[in-house]
Amino acid sequence: MPKVTVDGVELDVPQGATVLQACELAGKEIPRFCYHERLSIAGNCRMCLVEVAPGPPKPQASCALPTAEGQVIKTDSPMVKKAREGVMEFLLINHPLDCPICDQGGECDLQDQSVAYGRGATRYDENKRAVTEKYMGPIVKTVMTRCIQCTRCVRFAEEVAGVEDIGAIGRGENMQITSYLERAVASELSGNVVDLCPVGALTSKPYAFEARPWELSKTLGIDMMDAVGTNVRIDARGRQVLRVLPRVNDDVNEEWASDKTRHHVDGLVRRRLDRPYVRREGQLVEATWAEAFDAIKAVKAGKSVAAIAGDMADCETMFAAKALVNALGSTLLEGRQTGLDYDVTSLSAVNFNTTIAEAENADVILLVGTNLRWEAPLINTRIRKAVWKKGAKVFAIGPETDLTYKAQWLGDDASLVSKLPAAVLDALKGAERPMLIFGGGALSVPGVHGAGLALAKSVNAVKDGWNGFNVVHFSAARMGSLMLGYGLPGGIKDVIAAKPKLAFFLGADEVDFAALPDTFKVYVGHHGDKGAHAADVILPAAAWTEKDFTTVNTEGRVQRSEKAVFAPGDAREDWSIFRALADALGVSLGFDSFAQCRAAMIAAVPALGVEGVANYGWTVPKLPAKPEARAIPSPIKDFYLTNAICRASPTMQRCSEELIHGADFAEAAE
Repeated sequence: MPKVTVDGVELDVPQGATVLQACELAGKEIPRFCYHERLSIAGNCRMCLVEVAPGPPKPQASCALPTAEGQVIKTDSPMVKKAREGVMEFLLINHPLDCPICDQGGECDLQDQSVAYGRGATRYDENKRAVTEKYMGPIVKTVMTRCIQCTRCVRFAEEVAGVEDIGAIGRGENMQITSYLERAVASELSGNVVDLCPVGALTSKPYAFEARPWELSKTLGIDMMDAVGTNVRIDARGRQVLRVLPRVNDDVNEEWASDKTRHHVDGLVRRRLDRPYVRREGQLVEATWAEAFDAIKAVKAGKSVAAIAGDMADCETMFAAKALVNALGSTLLEGRQTGLDYDVTSLSAVNFNTTIAEAENADVILLVGTNLRWEAPLINTRIRKAVWKKGAKVFAIGPETDLTYKAQWLGDDASLVSKLPAAVLDALKGAERPMLIFGGGALSVPGVHGAGLALAKSVNAVKDGWNGFNVVHFSAARMGSLMLGYGLPGGIKDVIAAKPKLAFFLGADEVDFAALPDTFKVYVGHHGDKGAHAADVILPAAAWTEKDFTTVNTEGRVQRSEKAVFAPGDAREDWSIFRALADALGVSLGFDSFAQCRAAMIAAVPALGVEGVANYGWTVPKLPAKPEARAIPSPIKDFYLTNAICRASPTMQRCSEELIHGADFAEAAE
């Protein structure tokens, strides 16, 4: 470890560290625009200048300079201060200085650093350069005159998102950042360039001119759009969520978020269920809570009751519904609403065991029946990192698609899992850290699950310090529902076969409601979507931003989210609906408050009381290992419209039309 001196303080730094990293280890704040910890080094902005001896008698860019034994680094010398002020003056020469109308105002690196290093007035008398706006799609708004050519967006698109849709044309002062042929950026991660942009050149188009950061209340939450469990910050004003931004969590999402996570929020105020409804003479009519409960009581279902959890159901909601169903004498609980019926006797056999963070360390990867780019975009970035930085080999079975990295497609026949080509088998057996990833499409084919477990054993994918058998779920509720017992041997087919008189649908919109013609359907949810249209009674509930809850992601990580805003109208938090309904039906659930509900849930499933990755052990169920010879289906048809909130969102609708279905929305440059 090289020993360096930073402003008179000696310290040891890791081998290969840059001078900038050494300064930060010494507690010094180094200004920067182009440098970012998760991107390659560009050395474009020159804002991070420091004085280094031995070396030339001039300031040097600390981001691109490696540390060496005996270096003496000065970060606050008159030379450094003068150099940074000079760089700042040059950066502001062409900048429009339109802070009052810029959406980056209050969160702008250029504003912050100009306070420290900027002049009070400009010395530039020439005409400022102006750049036409570029079209980057429905997510990213451009004001390219503000651009300082730091190229963070270009590097992110190429290195993390894996698309080459953003690049630079021209040189010197005439350099411009643009999208390819000025078409929408075809990436489900494009919104991250807004966070990366250190000036206001790239801002959020759906959020444009909506609010200032200091007006917003900020709440820590967990995203429910997919099963990754992205750590987010919910920014709200009054009773409306205006934006969702990612939080740093190196174990889950690093500091990225998918476009769906960011921009589904305009769907939270549209098509909302804000009062109870009861179906009378074939029509849903408004009702009071008492009338809705009376209608449910009038069914006189006895023990013939079921509960089906939707993709965004939280653990407390599912526990409260389970408590009610059990109190009525039934055990019909299911969370796989689309009809999957894979074995759930061992949670470790349906978990992402490698963990999301460790996925980037795999050296040979086999994907079976999963479009990771849509099912779990932030797991896909980890696989891309394994390929791009560490040379991992990827083989894939299923419908061929662009995953943003090189993969060898073996075909879409499910039977290939039990008869892999010899070269693939040899690669997996010879790998130090082999990794198998099975998606929902794969588990829908009988025999694939068992064949996958047998394959994991034959290639030694599970060993000390490494578990390479993984199932990637798409539903945010899935692992939580399985921990709470929402899994029948035959899946939802068992519910249909039981013909329950009464069924509760916990935000479940993807169920085949026609298969339950004689069942009295109670929809407990927040959006008027497919489930509400099929319901006999609608009980308005809270969306994920409107309640405290516990959720479990695809790797079994237990996480907690906080309430940001109140639910609209007469809508209530889900647990309280079931608690009140229990009184109407004459049964007791054993809790009267949210705290008691959570405590009872933790008492029933202790693992839900400890934040972090739950330990499921490793047990392998005995399953048939001969997959059917048929094509593996894809579980997601449209990335942007996978749930009721997204389908209510104008932004997600626009993304779907333009990026999935090819509609042309290209706008003329201003």
